[in-house]
Amino acid sequence: MATNGGTGCDTPSKAERTTVAAAVNAILFQCQLQRGEGRMRAAICARWKRTLCDAVLQVCYAMGCGALPRATPRWWMKRRTGGTWEDLRQCDDALADYFKDKLHMSPRMFREITEALFPFLERRVTFYREPLQPDLIVAYALYRWALGETYESGACSFGIGRSSGLVVVRDVTAALLSAYPDNISWPTSLQKAVALHAFADKGFPNCHGCIDCTHIFIDKPVNCPWEDYYDRKRRFSVQAHVVIDLNLCMLDVFVGYPGSCHYVRIVHLSSLWARAEAGELFTGPRFMLPFVVWTNGYLLGDNGYPPSKWVVFPYRGLSQTPSELRFDNKQKTARRVVERAFGRLKGMWRLFLRSIKKNMETLPQQFVAVCILHNILIDVGIPFNHNLVWEVGLDGVRRMVDLGMERPLRLRPMCM
Repeated sequence: MATNGGTGCDTPSKAERTTVAAAVNAILFQCQLQRGEGRMRAAICARWKRTLCDAVLQVCYAMGCGALPRATPRWWMKRRTGGTWEDLRQCDDALADYFKDKLHMSPRMFREITEALFPFLERRVTFYREPLQPDLIVAYALYRWALGETYESGACSFGIGRSSGLVVVRDVTAALLSAYPDNISWPTSLQKAVALHAFADKGFPNCHGCIDCTHIFIDKPVNCPWEDYYDRKRRFSVQAHVVIDLNLCMLDVFVGYPGSCHYVRIVHLSSLWARAEAGELFTGPRFMLPFVVWTNGYLLGDNGYPPSKWVVFPYRGLSQTPSELRFDNKQKTARRVVERAFGRLKGMWRLFLRSIKKNMETLPQQFVAVCILHNILIDVGIPFNHNLVWEVGLDGVRRMVDLGMERPLRLRPMCM
C-alpha cells in the first residue's frame, strides 16, 4: 500500500483497486446467477403446480362423467354423518352404490317413486312438531322391506321413533296401492301379444302366464286359531297365489289366507277364479291345442290346483307315456320362471324371507306393495343380484334360501 508522506493518509494502489473491483464483480455475478436460478426454480415450481392441478381436475371430470368407473363400491369408506338416512343424503360418487346396497334401486328411481307418492304422504305443519318429509318416509319403508330389519333398529337408523316407523310403513303401503292402482293387472293389447308370443316359443301357444303359491312365514299367531296357519312344512305362514309372466312381472296377486288352506279352496275364493269363470280374463280368439283341445287362453299350474279349462298342469304319475313325459318336462321348464320371480321378489325385499312378527293386519297389503315395486324395477331394468337368494348355513354349506314354495305330493311306487 502506498503512503503519502505529506498528509499522512494511506491510499490503495492501482493493483489493489483492481483486485477489489474484481471481487465485487464476482460477488455481483454470483448474486445474479443465484437470483436467476431462483426465478427459474420458482417458474418450474409454478408450472409443475399448474400441471398437477390440471391433471387432478381432468381426473375429477373423467370420474364424474363415468369415464373411469370403479370396479368396487366405495361407500364403506365414505364419511359417516350419523345414521342411514343422513348417509343416503350425501352427494358423492359412492351414492349410487349406497342406494343399491340399502334400497336395491338407483337414486333416480327413488326420486321418481317419491314424487309419485308425494301427494299421498304430504303432511301439514302444526304447532307441535315438524312433520316427517315424504322422502324420509319412503326411504324408511323401502329400507325395512329391503333389509328386513326390525322396527327398533330401522327407526334408530333414520332418527324416528318405533311408533312412527309403524305409521310410516302403513302410510307408504297405502300410498303405493293408491299411486299405482294398475301396476298389477292383466296384460292387454301389445303386452298381451308379447306374452303370448313368448309362451308360444316355449311350446305353449295361447298361454298367458304361470300360477303358483308362496308362503310368507310368520310367528305363531296369538289372537286367532294358530292351527290354521300351521302348514305342511311345520311352520306358520300365510299364502300368496301369484300369476307371473315370462318377464317375471306379477299379473295377479291373491294373498292373506292361512298356510294350512288347500289350493282348491283359496283359488275358488279368489277374484282370479271368478273373473276366469265369467270369461273376463281369456277373451282372445279360440285356439286349438294338440289332441283337438280348444281354448281361449290358459295358465300353467301344478297338480295342486283344481281341474279347469284355463289351468294346465302336468300329467305325472307312475307310468307315463313318452309324449306325457315330454309334455311334463316342457311344462316344468316353462314354469321355472315362477322360482326366478319369487327369488327376485323375496331376495330384494328380504322382510318376506324371515318370520314377520308384527303388523299381521297389514301383511297382505305390504306384500302387494312390494309386488308393485317388483314390477316397477323390472320395467326400468334394475338388475338383480342373484347372490341375494343364497346363504351360508351354520354348517358352512352355501345353499339357496327357502322361498316358501310348496310342491304337491307325488305318488310313489309301493314296494311289494
